[in-house]
Parts: sequence; structure tokens; C-alpha cells
Amino acid sequence: MTDAPAAAPRPNRRMLILGGCGLLAVGAAGVGFARRDRFEGAEMTPPEVLAAVQAGEVMLIDIRRPDEWTGTGIAEGAQPLDMRRDDFAEALAVLTGGDLDRPVALICARGVRSDRTSARLADAGFTRIIDVPEGMLGSAAGPGWLERGLPVVQP
Repeated sequence: MTDAPAAAPRPNRRMLILGGCGLLAVGAAGVGFARRDRFEGAEMTPPEVLAAVQAGEVMLIDIRRPDEWTGTGIAEGAQPLDMRRDDFAEALAVLTGGDLDRPVALICARGVRSDRTSARLADAGFTRIIDVPEGMLGSAAGPGWLERGLPVVQP
């Protein structure tokens, strides 16, 4: 009696998903680009970042859209810089005087865009990016800049 060769495993959803991730990873490595979707660095609450900005320890960047700045105002002490700009990282480097080690906090509406943009900037060489996960409007991380009654300026 001879042993029959084992049948190849039948693809299932998990194998397809994992295989696809492997192809994406290989494809990304092939062009020398790795992407992180989640930021794994420092975070601050709105009151903490406001105090740090007032003390001159941190630069705060409001990365929302201009219509959002008009709708709610801009966090006091923040520089508005629309994250959708093609030259966003370069524009931020200009604001920091070319100092990629300068502490820079990012704020958006609810912390989602600031998280993703923080990861992108870390990949671009900025070493001290700080996420404000509550954002201007609040999130699961906390009530946000506006609900806390922190000062804003009109653009």
C-alpha cells in the first residue's frame, strides 16, 4: 500500500487575506516604501498641549481643512496647515525651521487624521511628533479642545 500524496489545502478566507497582506508587504518592500497607518508615539491632552505651547516647548499644528478652521476656530497658539497639501511634510519642515527634532503636536477634529498624519511624518524623518487624540471636537480619548473650553482664534 502506498501513501497517497497529501492534497493541497483548500484556500479559505483567512489564507486569502493573509496571502494578500504578504503580497502587499512584498510589493511595498520592493519599492522601498513601508506604510504605517497607526501612530505609536507620544500623545497629549488638549490642556497639556496648550500649556506646552504657551511655555514654548511644543509647536501645535492644526491639520484640518480651511472650512473646519472657519467653523470652529483654530486652537490658540496653533499654526493652520492643511494636511491635504501635496507638500505637507515640506511645509511643516519650513515651519520648524528645518528642525526635524522639534516637538510638533498635531490636532484635527477627532484624532483620526492626526494619528495617521503623525505616522506619516515619523516615516518622513520627524522625530518628536505628538498626537492630540481628542482633537478639537472630542473622541473616545476625551472631550476635546472645544468641550474643554480652551481658547480658539478665528482664521
